Amino acid sequence: MADLLATGAVRKMKTGLAEPVLYTMVLGGHDIPLNPYLGKRLQLEYHGVINCIHCDRKTSKSFNQGYCYPCFKTLAQCDSCIMSPEKCHYAAGTCREPEWGEQHCMIDHFVYLANTSGIKVGITRGSQVPTRWMDQGATQARPIFRVSSRLASGLVETTFKAHIADKTNWQAMLKGDAEPVDLEAVRAQLMAECAAELDALVQTHGIQSITELPDAPDVHIRYPVLEYPAKVKSLNLDKTPSVGGTLLGIKGQYLMFDTGVINMRKYGGYNVSLQLIE
Repeated sequence: MADLLATGAVRKMKTGLAEPVLYTMVLGGHDIPLNPYLGKRLQLEYHGVINCIHCDRKTSKSFNQGYCYPCFKTLAQCDSCIMSPEKCHYAAGTCREPEWGEQHCMIDHFVYLANTSGIKVGITRGSQVPTRWMDQGATQARPIFRVSSRLASGLVETTFKAHIADKTNWQAMLKGDAEPVDLEAVRAQLMAECAAELDALVQTHGIQSITELPDAPDVHIRYPVLEYPAKVKSLNLDKTPSVGGTLLGIKGQYLMFDTGVINMRKYGGYNVSLQLIE
């Protein structure tokens, strides 16, 4: 027996920092709290229709986690500098959407340390703290700099990348929680190793552009997981339109079933039904 919970276009799952993290699936205009369904059987049915998450037009293929091709090619939020902020070209006058850039890039960002599959460095807008950390599946996180723009945050991150990872091993992240790390010790070591480069950035961009946050507290995050998979198998709606099983956990933007894992953010704009199987 199947009970239809909701139908609509997929959006990134909402998160709330709690013990454990509270997850909400978003399908069209429907919000479905997921934590109560841990240990229960859920089924996702893809109906073969994708609507761009920006303009809502139908598209046969999704680009950059939910955009149609015209939006992918024209929107500032899809430009390559979003993935490589050190390449921000707003100051050169070539931003695809200068007003969007002013609102999203020319504002305070944070450079942070996070423990996902291991320790990593990352950046995010102030409005995305702590959401960004939960989306990455971090169990520990700590802001280490406040910077005045996305470009400045990218330059600081690039400086640190010579000494520390900037990516998450998502398979390892889904197999269990990373070993706890002394983030303050890591921060202090990075500051010492990168002192000359950081001083040079301050000299170039101004003393107000990069502010150290030595007293920022660690944030500890626990996820709603009954059991981690011993082997990570990805479920793919394009290849198998009906996927699901017993929901064993939720971490990052992944649902973990006894049959495999699925990254819901990957399927932005896909029209999907969520059913409870009883």
